[in-house]
Formats: sequence, C-alpha cells, structure tokens
Amino acid sequence: MKHIPCALTIAGTDPSGGAGIQADLKTFQELKSYGMSVITSVVAQNTTGVQAVQDIPPDMIASQLESVLSDMPVDAYKTGMISNIPMMEVIEQKMAALRIPYVMDPVMVATSGDALIEREARAFLRKHLVPLTSLITPNIPEAEFLIDKGIDSTQDMKSAAKELVHTYGAGAALIKGGHIEGDATDFLYDGHDMYAFSAERIHTTSTHGTGCTYSAAITASLSQGIPLVESVKIAKKFITAAIQHASGLGEGNGPTNHWALREEGVKQ
Repeated sequence: MKHIPCALTIAGTDPSGGAGIQADLKTFQELKSYGMSVITSVVAQNTTGVQAVQDIPPDMIASQLESVLSDMPVDAYKTGMISNIPMMEVIEQKMAALRIPYVMDPVMVATSGDALIEREARAFLRKHLVPLTSLITPNIPEAEFLIDKGIDSTQDMKSAAKELVHTYGAGAALIKGGHIEGDATDFLYDGHDMYAFSAERIHTTSTHGTGCTYSAAITASLSQGIPLVESVKIAKKFITAAIQHASGLGEGNGPTNHWALREEGVKQ
C-alpha cells in the first residue's frame, strides 16, 4: 500500500477556526498530508482576541502523544502553543528520540496581542526545545525575545536567524518579516546558507493564524520528504495566497483562506 504522508500538530485550539489546531489541520489537508493533533490548551478565542484559556493536564498530553505514536506513522510534526514548563517537559520526553522533522512555531502572543505563554516557560523553551528543532519560525517580536536583542532591519533578521542556529541550537531558523516595512520578506538560515522568500505586502487585517498556517504548510511538505528550502517556498506561496484571498470573516483580525490556492484564478 502506498505510504500516506502524516503530519502531527501539538498546539492549542481556536474555536473560530482561523488559528491553532484547526488551522494546522486545514493546512495539512490542503497540502495532501494526513493530519493528526495533540491538544495542549483549549482556548476560547476569536478574531477579536482571547477570552479564556484552559491548559490540558500534562498527563493527558502525554496520553494523547502515546496514543498517536503507538499506532500511527508520524513523518513530521510541529508545535504551536505550549504555554507552561510541564507541557514542554512532556513534549521533550516523548518526542526527543524521534528522528523526524520538527517545526517549532514559538507561539507567545496572539495576533490580538494576548499573551499565550507563561513568562518563566519562555526560557525553558529556548533551552530545551529549540535544540530539538529542524526549523524554528519566529516572527520578529518572538525572535527578539528568543535572542534578547532588538531587530530593526533585514540585516538584524539575518543575524537573528544565525544566532538561533549557532547559539541556541536550532536546526534552521526562518525569521518572518511581517513586522518590518516594505515587501513581506522572510529569511531562512539552514546553518550554511541564507535564503530570502519575498512577496508583495498585502495591506489587510485578515492575519489571524498566519504563523500557525505558515508553519503547518512547511510541516506538511516536510512530511512528504520535500527538502527544507523547497518546503518553505511552497509554504510562502500558500500563506501569501491565503492572506490575499481571505474571506473577511469576523469582527477583528480575520482568518486567512486555507483553500485559496484552489479558488478560481489562483494558479496551483
């Protein structure tokens, strides 16, 4: 029987469907990987913000991981919202021995500005989980926290990517340029070479879940054995189309359009 690429997301929920587990699973499906999920937190959120968060007990997170890993193939996985140290300890224990691509979207603050991670957990994430990654995908505020330095230019972005790899042990780093003026240019450093992925900036408020969707798209391609640079290229096209053809849902920062590449007039 033909092997079906399988991708796992370990993250929080979004009942409005634009971010978190829901966005990841939609993205996996659109990019032809079988999606699986382990929920870390149940989040009451929508396009206007986060209303409440209920963290899942660590032993239940461990049980979810054991259920998946004992029965299903996992070809690549990503993490999103992991808000406290006990969660991170479970993920480190259960996933460290796996020799498969791991994409970390270091979710710390929602698009709305709401904090999604406990302050003391940030240092643990940097020390214990970042070295396990094949790729970390911070936006500029997240990268600034991770390296404890300001990022004000494209040169700073490149330097941050190198520091995440050489100082903190990430396999590769993709610094996303959404917070800097000009074209939306992201820089990928794989430990040897620097790559730029650029798209014309789209002026829109439909940016809810963009980080989740982008990292999930990379994970889906990696699960299919596609090399990292090509996976990021595919994901950049996917997220750009998803933002450009957003549906306008919600009263705040609206969700992206996960099926944009299938819409009429958008080339595959």
